[in-house]
Amino acid sequence: MISLESIRIFLRSAETGSFSAAGRSLRLSPSVVSYRIQTLEEHLGCLLLTRTTRRMSLTEAGRIFYDRCLDITAAVEQAEKSVETAGAVPRGVLKVTAPLGLGRRVVAPLVPRFRDRHGETDVRLRLSEHLLDLVQEAVDVAIRLSQMRDSTFTLRKVAEIERVLCAAPAYLAEHPAPAEPADLLQHDCLLLRYPGAEQFRWTLVDGQETVTLPVSGHIDADDGDTLTAWALAGEGIVLKPLFEVAAHLAEGRLVPVLEHTPPTSVTLGLLYPSRKMLSARTKTFVDMTHEALRQHVSEQLALVGGRAV
Repeated sequence: MISLESIRIFLRSAETGSFSAAGRSLRLSPSVVSYRIQTLEEHLGCLLLTRTTRRMSLTEAGRIFYDRCLDITAAVEQAEKSVETAGAVPRGVLKVTAPLGLGRRVVAPLVPRFRDRHGETDVRLRLSEHLLDLVQEAVDVAIRLSQMRDSTFTLRKVAEIERVLCAAPAYLAEHPAPAEPADLLQHDCLLLRYPGAEQFRWTLVDGQETVTLPVSGHIDADDGDTLTAWALAGEGIVLKPLFEVAAHLAEGRLVPVLEHTPPTSVTLGLLYPSRKMLSARTKTFVDMTHEALRQHVSEQLALVGGRAV
C-alpha cells in the first residue's frame, strides 16, 4: 500500500523539479527522496519522473498519478479540518444521565438552552436513580448525587451535600420521634429501592463513628420525588439531600429528626470520560450544568440558612 508520506514526497519532487529541492523542503536527504520515488515507481510498475542531469519532469503516467495525488491530499486535509472543527465547535450526539429529581428540575430545563446555543448537537437525556454503567451505556456526562467510588472517569465536583432525616408533623404526632439511631428500626422508613440500591441501609454519623442500620418500611419506590411526596403525606421518615427538602423544612411541612446523628454526606458532581481530548460539546455542557447545579443548590440551601456552594 502506498503511504501518504510517499505521495507527499512525490508531489514535492514533481513541483520542485529535483530531489535536492524536495529534500530541503521536507527536511529529508536527496538519497531518501530518490529511494522513496524509486520504491513508488516499482510498486506502480511504471516510471513517474524522467531524470536528466539538469531537471526532472513528469511522464504521462506521472501526470495522471500527480493529479490523483492532489485529490488525495486535498481530501486528507479536508478530513483533518473537519475533525479539528468538530473538536472546536459543539456538534454530534451528547449522551447524558442524571437522577430523576435533579434531572427534572435542573438538567432538563438546561437542554433547550444548550440547544439554542449549539443547535448542531443532539442530546440524549436519560433520567434514573439507578447508577448506570457509564462505559457500557457510552455516557458522555453523568450527573451524580452519591458517594463517589473510584472511577476512571473525571469528576468535576459541585459540592459535598448534607443529608437529613425528616418526616411530616402528622406522622410524628402518631409515632414518637426517634431519639437514637436504633429507634429507626421501629419506624416506617421510606426507601429508595432499585437493583443495586443501598438506601435500605442508612448510615448515620454518631460522633467520630458511623452506624449503619438495616431500616425497613411498608412502601418503597425508585423515584426520590415519590418518597418526598409520601413523607409529606405522613407515610414515614425519609432520608433526603438537604437542598431537596429545604423548602418543605423552611415551611414546616417536614420536620428534621435525629439531628445529632445526621446521615453521611454525598457528593454532587459531574462525571465524564477524560480531561484529555474532551469534545467541545461535552466541555460546554459540563460548564453550563456545573453552574446551573451550583446555583440551584445554593438557592435551596438559603431557605434554611445554609451557605452557598
